[in-house]
Amino acid sequence: MPDLVLRDGVVWTGVEGRETAEAVAISEGRIVAVGSNSTIDPLSDDSTRVVQLAGRAVTPGFIDAHTHFVSGGFQLSSIDLRDADTPEEFADRIESFAAGAPPGTWITGGGWDHELWGGELPQRRWIDARTPDHPVFVQRLDIHMALANRVALQAAGVTSATEDPPGGSIVRDEHGEPTGILKDEAMDLVLRVMPTRTERQLDEALDAAAHHALSLGVTQIHDMGSWANLATYQRAQTQGRLPLRVYSVVPMRDWERMRDYVAEHGVGGDRLWWGAVKAFVDGSLGSTTAWFHEPYSDAPDSTGLVVTDPSDLSRWILGADAAGLHVIVHAIGDRANDWLLDTYAGVATTNGDRDRRFRIEHAQHLTADAIGRFAEQGVIASMQPFHAADDGRWAEKRVGAERIRTTYPFRSLLDAGATLAFGSDWTVAPLDPIVGIDAAVSRRTLDGMHPEGWIPEQRIPLEDTLRAYTSGAARSGFMEDRVGTVENGKLADLVVLSRDVFAMDPHDLGDVRVDITIVDGQVAYERPSARE
Repeated sequence: MPDLVLRDGVVWTGVEGRETAEAVAISEGRIVAVGSNSTIDPLSDDSTRVVQLAGRAVTPGFIDAHTHFVSGGFQLSSIDLRDADTPEEFADRIESFAAGAPPGTWITGGGWDHELWGGELPQRRWIDARTPDHPVFVQRLDIHMALANRVALQAAGVTSATEDPPGGSIVRDEHGEPTGILKDEAMDLVLRVMPTRTERQLDEALDAAAHHALSLGVTQIHDMGSWANLATYQRAQTQGRLPLRVYSVVPMRDWERMRDYVAEHGVGGDRLWWGAVKAFVDGSLGSTTAWFHEPYSDAPDSTGLVVTDPSDLSRWILGADAAGLHVIVHAIGDRANDWLLDTYAGVATTNGDRDRRFRIEHAQHLTADAIGRFAEQGVIASMQPFHAADDGRWAEKRVGAERIRTTYPFRSLLDAGATLAFGSDWTVAPLDPIVGIDAAVSRRTLDGMHPEGWIPEQRIPLEDTLRAYTSGAARSGFMEDRVGTVENGKLADLVVLSRDVFAMDPHDLGDVRVDITIVDGQVAYERPSARE
């Protein structure tokens, strides 16, 4: 007999060519029946919990294919500068937060966006006098640039004599003094002197992040994290505190360590698994560190940064792939993506055929030729649609009207036959899949300036968007045989939405809420106002 039945709704299975159902039955963590009310109803007895959907939609659980998950847990209790829209508001919030923290405490978090106040980069002089007793290190929302105050720079030993590290940049004023802005690898100058977080702090951050994710219908995440994060997930699983599925990814520079770890411990199970390694080709568009063929329109002396030495990165990819590890690499600029596609092709030829599923994280700015190569080479485009709604406010000034046509090219990639795996890049963007779904379907920008969509020809339909958040993302983590669709025998990870999203005006998708989140057949979250 089923433990749980969801009936009288619109069950979107995610299976190509299959119509929606009305009901689904779950037993011992798996889906055991999908069909009409009349088919499912006789399966229940008095011990079965029956949820009356009343026309609400059910989908597979959302999978976020790109997060910084434990960092997100810390961000929930850190300073939030995401909507600070003036330099004064930016500085006031930091001063206020510091006033409530014990002297000597590091002020971290941030998520600031200088485009909200016209594009001027913040400077440490804005906050130095306000934060004399606290080192401050607050990152831009894309995590490729940060502002450090005088105290933090002194702790790191950064002075006018400090040279730019490879793959990074120290922004300086007209006198050669650091302004406090550190880009990409230059951020490590400060990060390496910050206090190491304790196991208790990491555990608490994971608990907070998991609770937040489940409230948004996220049943599985891929964490672009660290060895400390992997250990945190393992503690949680051992203690029975890991309430959602996690694919734990570590830095590619440690690929040999991961190779040996897999040889000793395997690759995990359905709740927690590993075996993937991640690296960076370039930086980000917002920080003008994404790597392009042509100079930036608003920074004509720059084509961006190569964050990792190409010879090192090529060697790491070749070795990690030969060891059977899953290779995941960040590339944003068109030149970064072309370089990476070339490298992937060479590695596949050298190491021979296998089901490797190379991934390119972000794949934001592509040449027309690159779009077709994703499908030809079997490379998964791991993308974050909310970035289009965000960057669309100002991206054209960075790269001009021509290059912008193939920015976030969701439709073109699908038409070419590529696999899309959607995610959030939390904490860079909100974790909420609903805002990502809305962004992919509508491509409206956050400033309201594109009501019919920014580059509207790249909009994609709702069902294609949902597949990118479910079966596409499942495939990107080698989990498509267990989750990602609503089918008999699959693990019962499901989401009940507040409305029938297939019958509503697409312009209203942003109003949808998650009513119930189910993981392994257990209700992991239930919105209080939605309870029976």
